[in-house]
Amino acid sequence: MGGSQSAFTEQELDDYQTLTYLTKKEILHVYKRFFTLAPQAVNQDKNTKLGISDIQKLPELKVNPFRERICKVFSSSGDGDMTFEDFLDMMSVFSDQAPKNVKVEYAFRIYDFDEDDYISAGDLKEVIDKLTGDQKLSEEDMQQLIDNIFMEADLDDDELLSFAEFEHVISKAPDFINSFRIRL
Repeated sequence: MGGSQSAFTEQELDDYQTLTYLTKKEILHVYKRFFTLAPQAVNQDKNTKLGISDIQKLPELKVNPFRERICKVFSSSGDGDMTFEDFLDMMSVFSDQAPKNVKVEYAFRIYDFDEDDYISAGDLKEVIDKLTGDQKLSEEDMQQLIDNIFMEADLDDDELLSFAEFEHVISKAPDFINSFRIRL
């Protein structure tokens, strides 16, 4: 690889630092992690796009039930494949330095499976299925849980969670920030 320092000009590092919540040292560390996912491809072209299967080799994503949605949300092409800049954006949002409002915005996008700018019953079902894994809920229990979520969070009773409603509910969950991070 030659040192990761040589992968970027000082201007590129300055630009990345301005556009992310990361320090130059952290940006170089993120590049090193990106490189290790597909060394040959990145060695040939640091601006290469890695496939979703390469990105999901990241240990933190490998065990995350939302790994595919996370990749798609941060992918500039929307298919889960990522350039280094896409990867850097993802790592920046999941860093400890990213503000809570940014994390909430991306969490909303990740949970909005049908990408209609609302979290519907169908989206909640997908979220719950991902969280329960092999321990699937019965249809009755699933519906009860969705009804309870809407009762608590759906302030306008339209059976959809807008971003504002989602943000309101997340503001009551102090542990949210801790669950929405990747250690650099």
